[in-house]
Amino acid sequence: MDFETNDSPDGRQVEISKGGRRPQAGLRRRPRLWLWSLAALFVWASLFGLRSVFAQAPRGRGAAPGAAARAVPVIGAAARSVDFPVYLTGLGSVIPLKTVTIRTRVDGQIVNVAFREGQSVREGDLLVEIDPRPFEVLLHQAEGQMAKDQAGLANAKVDLKRYEALIKDDSIARQQLDTQAVVVTQYEAAIKSDQAQVDSAKLSLTYSRITAPIPGIVGLRLVDLGNIVHASDATGLLVITQQQPITAVFTLVASSLSKILPPLRAGTKLAVEAWDTDLTHKLADGSVLALDNQIDPGTFTIRIKALFLNTDFALFANQPISAKLLVDTLRHAVVIPTAALQRSPQSTYVFVVKPDQTVEIRNVDVQLTQGDDSAIRQGLSPGEIVVVDGVDKLQAGTRVTMAGEDNPTGSGTRKRSS
Repeated sequence: MDFETNDSPDGRQVEISKGGRRPQAGLRRRPRLWLWSLAALFVWASLFGLRSVFAQAPRGRGAAPGAAARAVPVIGAAARSVDFPVYLTGLGSVIPLKTVTIRTRVDGQIVNVAFREGQSVREGDLLVEIDPRPFEVLLHQAEGQMAKDQAGLANAKVDLKRYEALIKDDSIARQQLDTQAVVVTQYEAAIKSDQAQVDSAKLSLTYSRITAPIPGIVGLRLVDLGNIVHASDATGLLVITQQQPITAVFTLVASSLSKILPPLRAGTKLAVEAWDTDLTHKLADGSVLALDNQIDPGTFTIRIKALFLNTDFALFANQPISAKLLVDTLRHAVVIPTAALQRSPQSTYVFVVKPDQTVEIRNVDVQLTQGDDSAIRQGLSPGEIVVVDGVDKLQAGTRVTMAGEDNPTGSGTRKRSS
């Protein structure tokens, strides 16, 4: 196509085809320039908006929402320096010092039940009365017979004195005097027998009033008012158990003797704590009373008896317990909750919360673990905070916040009593 050059009104020279129209190339350039201008304007607006957001965001620790979202909530506890007791624990049961089954020693009908089931009684308190009238009759009969024999003895002694005077005058035969002396002796023997009958009747009368032979707690009664009881009955009337003080017998492995015998032979009283079988509640404090004289060859355990004052009646006869025998105390030990310990095939470690609220993995040497607490031989210092709960999402350098606290400065750590 042929073009010719003409001057434009503003002085520029443009090429115009001979047909009178401008070339299409110039028309295509203008839309592309507008597109690039729009794109540049969009980028500039985006950058300006981001700059405004960052300029308005508050500065300072913990204020950035992204940083707070990345912090892992955990529960921590501070390592403590305490005297850590060392216990040996065994299962056992409570055994009363004395248990008495009350039985009647005479036959008769029960006319009075003077106790209540479960009542605490003292020694000598009246428990049961058996009809005393048959024994009163026997007593009166024995006393009457003794009075009769005493009168006969008095008469025999008078006759003996008379015969002794007559024998001096040779008024009676010697045989008559000797016979009278024998009669006196017979009456004296009869009176002794009568006295025994009187004492027996009095004793039966005493036995008709049954009293408590020991202090303790009365169990459920085995007979009721009006029952006829016999001394030969196999069952008793009631059972009394002494509960203050009370004992408990528990077992420990035979290897524990090396820790128990030296202080006992030195005269030291070893403290014993009675706990429930779940080891969640302490029932009483006591001390070792005695050791068995042999090891059970079947279980290789030794039986130990402990004595408890049981002032609050927390221990009950035949109650199962867990006994904790104190054998040593670790002075100024570094103690942390056992839940903080983590184990790998190579070592035992804990997550320690540093001042910048990040955690580090620290290998520790555990000296002793007892229940909820563990004593650390080395690896931790008192006051350092270890993670007790929430370790699943932790690794070295993870930022943490104490659960339930807005300020992760350690004030949200779990407080544990020493």
